[in-house]
Amino acid sequence: MASIAASSSTYLQARPRQLAIAANQVKCLSYGRRSHLSFNLRQLPTRLSVSCAAKPETVDKVCAVVRKQLSLKEADEITAATKFAALGADSLDTVEIVMGLEEEFGIEMAEEKAQSIATVEQAAELIEELLLEKAK
Repeated sequence: MASIAASSSTYLQARPRQLAIAANQVKCLSYGRRSHLSFNLRQLPTRLSVSCAAKPETVDKVCAVVRKQLSLKEADEITAATKFAALGADSLDTVEIVMGLEEEFGIEMAEEKAQSIATVEQAAELIEELLLEKAK
């Protein structure tokens, strides 16, 4: 194994192939007997993204119902991750949202499941689950 001295107290351990890759990013400055290594670290691109399991059309319909029930303006942004509480909804507003969703999609939600809904995404996923059960 090879090692690169990054400072007086830090050592980077690397295999020869990794060392060759890392060497492209390392700069070595020598002044007399001492050498000073410097290297740049770069941030890796994001490899994981989280998305809603529900169809975009369902999410859009849920957003429209929430906007209507809470009398929100078009400028107010609503996404799948939006929490009803963040929009100013209390428990009564949440019940009205659930009733509006039941009417819009022609479904009936069990009270326990309806009480667990806190975000647009949760509502959309529950609706799709109920629609699948209804189709069977």
